[in-house]
Amino acid sequence: MKLEGIKVLDLSLFLPGPHFTMMMADHGAEVISLEPPGGEPVRHVGLKQNGESVWFRNVFRGKKSINLNLKSEAGKQAFLRLCGEVDVLVEAFRPGVVDRLGIGYDAVKAVNPGIVYCSVSAYGQTGPKRLQPAHDLSIQADSGAVSINEGMDGQPAQPAMPVADMAGSLMAFSGILMALLRKQQTGDGDYLDISMQDSLVAWYANVMGPPFAENRSPEPKEERSWGGAAMYNIYKTADNKYLTLGGSELKFTRNLLVALGREDLYELCTLPPGDAQAQVKAFFVEIFAGKTLDEWCDFLSAVDVCWSPVRDLNTAIRDAHLQHREMLLTDESGNYHLGVPIKYHQEPARPCFTLPGFSEHTEEVLRDIGYSREQIDKMKADNVFL
Repeated sequence: MKLEGIKVLDLSLFLPGPHFTMMMADHGAEVISLEPPGGEPVRHVGLKQNGESVWFRNVFRGKKSINLNLKSEAGKQAFLRLCGEVDVLVEAFRPGVVDRLGIGYDAVKAVNPGIVYCSVSAYGQTGPKRLQPAHDLSIQADSGAVSINEGMDGQPAQPAMPVADMAGSLMAFSGILMALLRKQQTGDGDYLDISMQDSLVAWYANVMGPPFAENRSPEPKEERSWGGAAMYNIYKTADNKYLTLGGSELKFTRNLLVALGREDLYELCTLPPGDAQAQVKAFFVEIFAGKTLDEWCDFLSAVDVCWSPVRDLNTAIRDAHLQHREMLLTDESGNYHLGVPIKYHQEPARPCFTLPGFSEHTEEVLRDIGYSREQIDKMKADNVFL
């Protein structure tokens, strides 16, 4: 597998760090998670299947679990010895915490100059907000994402997806892989400062027209991607279900309007989104309300146009296409797992569905880095680990 031989030490919790380090494990990396005394919090968050939190299962498969008291000298020394054996370290404490614990980049680099050390935080390691605590919703709100996630009632809606968390996860993953590639060429490691807010804002490439070109905030219901375009919108059907038109390219516009007998509306769809397309939107609202979703699915399946029914999550994840793509996996015990999105022809991922017990691998990892049985027993007696 692509990351076989790479060893990762992960101190992060919740979603951004654990998500991408699990992806590294899926592709062959050895991932050692250093859990706090109470364990990874998501072990206990949300619904469970066969005794395990579904969230925990979706970020922790295939990892090892250790526990070390980093406030003890023995725990800190064991940690630094382990750092000498790993390629990547991931942490997500508030800026400054790792330095106060004596395990910051400079301390780790002293024992492993080639380490790729990644810090993931809400606002980054520098700047006026660097010490401000925040989870995904706060980052989305502070960065403008909630304001553009506006319902047709004009009110901001609770975001359905943790895009700041996931943007941070994928940016960190990409940055670490680039650093590892460079390390192969130079032998040098590096330090990554990953901000969830930076990562989210970097995803704004296609929505920055109003702020950049006209120095204004978008009006979501009038903008191309959020309701202003007739061909990029959500419409209600006769049975109180919904479908979407999701492609405003003019070839799709013509195909659909011809199929619906209203090619005369085509020119309006060549105009900017907003009021100019109101007549077309009104037509779509009226006509789509005249048949059930199943009837429209039959009709639209014969038209070359971007469209889709609005599926509920439980139905969508069990769709035949996602089954074919192996994005819903089942282990030997019948537990569900999300699949692997990165699909190689050679050396494909081999996700390991084993979930570690809290601190299950502490003694094994200590033995691997040279601790004797007697030393391990003393450390346990001294509460260096649980």
